[in-house]
Amino acid sequence: VEVDANGNFQVTNINAYAGNNGRAAIRANGLYFMSGNSNNGTGTPANVVAAAGIQVATAGQTQNPPQEVGNFSITQYGYAADKLGKDNNFRGLTVFNNTLYTTKGSGSNGINTVYQVGTAGSLPTLLNAATTPITILPGFTQALAKPNQNNPNYYFPFGIWFANGNTLYVADEGDGVATDAAVSPHAGLQKWTLNGGTWSLAYVLQNGLNLGQPYSIPGYPSPATDGLRNITGRVNADGTVTIWAITSTVSASGDQGADPNKLVAITDVLANTDPTVAATEKFVTLRTAQFGEVLRGVSFTPGTIFPTAPAIPITSSGLIYSRVTRTYNGTITIRNNSSNPISGPIYVLLQNLTQGVTLIGSDTSVIMGLPAVQVLGGGATLQPGQSATAPVAFSDPGGAPINFTPVIPNQGAV
Repeated sequence: VEVDANGNFQVTNINAYAGNNGRAAIRANGLYFMSGNSNNGTGTPANVVAAAGIQVATAGQTQNPPQEVGNFSITQYGYAADKLGKDNNFRGLTVFNNTLYTTKGSGSNGINTVYQVGTAGSLPTLLNAATTPITILPGFTQALAKPNQNNPNYYFPFGIWFANGNTLYVADEGDGVATDAAVSPHAGLQKWTLNGGTWSLAYVLQNGLNLGQPYSIPGYPSPATDGLRNITGRVNADGTVTIWAITSTVSASGDQGADPNKLVAITDVLANTDPTVAATEKFVTLRTAQFGEVLRGVSFTPGTIFPTAPAIPITSSGLIYSRVTRTYNGTITIRNNSSNPISGPIYVLLQNLTQGVTLIGSDTSVIMGLPAVQVLGGGATLQPGQSATAPVAFSDPGGAPINFTPVIPNQGAV
């Protein structure tokens, strides 16, 4: 189900995730990419196995039978085969730099870790979905889930969010065991950084989550926070990031997934990799669900307006068409009109970009659901009165006039 900025719903019927449920969906290039679980029965019928993992469908068109994207198996990493369809018990889902990523964080089969779906810079299509590779990101665990289901030192990833091409935040929901919640070293918000092609864990943000500490809900068994599930984030103009997250829980309710949970937020210094510095950062609780409520996800609503930091005006040039690259090329310039230096990275987001037009290039990304270009690099400083310029390039197959509104979100843009 998709809702637009005017509150209109569009329903796309898809016959997938038989015997279980879908967990995440994201739209890109006119396609819906979905993740979920299937095949909870004792058998392995082919049509049920094919209804698991990552699915793809054209927005607004019924997809029956379902179209699976790839088919991960632990045999790719030298292990004996598991039950068919269960290695694809995927949870989180995101698109960054035109690349699809997913996670697995539960069940006794497969590997709980972070995956890349397809090749970098190329989203799967209906035509190549069946042959799309699914691989573990270099540096993330390749240890089997089966012997680690109740191991607090293992990984249980859920939501993921890229701050940039070298920084990935991963929500870890914990192992679901009440006695482990307070001692799990990985539950909470993990910060991973890319160095030499390999991801490494910088630190885990837990301060303020009060892991394992029960809280009261009138008329309900007292749950405790076990970790985090779905997340979204924003890169701020001052070199920090703000991440919003939905908590996971442990309790005696009999259905921990239905416990009243919390919406929390934290601000992290993007360039920091020192755990002792990060330890001073603290989650704040924005909302606690009440009896009969449960929070499932967090995202920016359609049509969200991101006010531009007033001290950083933005100028965009005209666009010139290149017959060689078949792209429209120009520049975006920012200027520091404040009396203080401004540290990078600084991204300019393109609101209201003409439908069918794609921002391309190595310094581009998706932030808060909008195409963005990095104008000032991480570690760089823009002195008062100085300017910084970045090239922009657009693919415009339909030849429509290219329009957009460039903005730099400030910390008040929620």
